[in-house]
Amino acid sequence: MWMPRSVILVAILALSACGGEDRDITLRSFQSLSGGPDEFAVIPGKTLQEPTSYSSLPTPTPGGKNLTDQNPKGDAVAALGGRASALEATGVSARDAALVNHASRSGVPSNIRETLADEDYAFRKRKSRFTKLRIVKTDRYVEAYKRESLDARAEANRWRRAGARTPTSPPR
Repeated sequence: MWMPRSVILVAILALSACGGEDRDITLRSFQSLSGGPDEFAVIPGKTLQEPTSYSSLPTPTPGGKNLTDQNPKGDAVAALGGRASALEATGVSARDAALVNHASRSGVPSNIRETLADEDYAFRKRKSRFTKLRIVKTDRYVEAYKRESLDARAEANRWRRAGARTPTSPPR
């Protein structure tokens, strides 16, 4: 019995679309297509140094920071005479407290992070339909979130047409 190739192809595609829960909803493809080594997979640590006092060492935390971990931004800030600890998120700074209070004047749900995570999971699940059917590996993230992103040039032009000054925006 002979079947046209198109019928066989449609049958294969239909069966592969029935994958169900094991669908890839990450929408990102960070796999190297070159087949060679990934030079960014291994990050060398800083050189080991003997501490001045062993009692001043921090207690080890699994998955936490290590004294030999690379911190390029912090190292750059320290090299320029700043405090590398200023880069660590420690909550809302005193100068931003008024802004946070104003933004939360109508109340803030206590479970906002969980709600947003659930909504984003549902969004990615909807957008990930047929993502396993790839002839060429592509990154679907930008395509999925296209309607959620802003066009900076169009927004600057909209504000200019409204008469607002846009000094930090690139020229026309």
